[in-house]
Amino acid sequence: MNNYFIIHGSFSSPYSNWIGWLHDFIEAEGKQVYVPDFPIGVGYQNYENWSKLLKNYLEIGLINENTTIIAHSIAPVFVSKFLTENKVKVKKLIFVCGFNNYFGINEEYDKVNQSMYFDNLQEVKQYADEIICFYSDNDPYVKQEAEKDFADTVATEQVFMPKAGHINSENGYDTFEEIVCYL
Repeated sequence: MNNYFIIHGSFSSPYSNWIGWLHDFIEAEGKQVYVPDFPIGVGYQNYENWSKLLKNYLEIGLINENTTIIAHSIAPVFVSKFLTENKVKVKKLIFVCGFNNYFGINEEYDKVNQSMYFDNLQEVKQYADEIICFYSDNDPYVKQEAEKDFADTVATEQVFMPKAGHINSENGYDTFEEIVCYL
């Protein structure tokens, strides 16, 4: 059976931005959807802690070739690293404002994001047949070039959203209608 995971970004939660709305939308379609609550903040958010949590789902068989993972902000590179290191194939990846090896947001974000980065990003293409990347041209946190470079490296399809910021509630995205047709 197909299932869905929605992964939040740094200093975020399963209840932020459009994540709760998307969870409810998928669930209303009668599909299984999981929204893990990853530890956040300096000293807690790091690849090791996030990986331990996601491995619990993997070990009980909930992440598999029927899984679609939707990830926002730092989560796309985390998911890419996790799938690559664990050699896990999924059905589809939908990445929103993804980036890798990007510094300069601010000291706290840089500190919690750093462990998520990795050098072999393109390898994630072996673990999903379809990878859709959404990005914008006026993200206040991550330069468009970093998001575009991420998308160019991994995406089978790119969706450019002009003037959408970080595609979060701060930019009016408490709902995210544009993502629905890619589920």
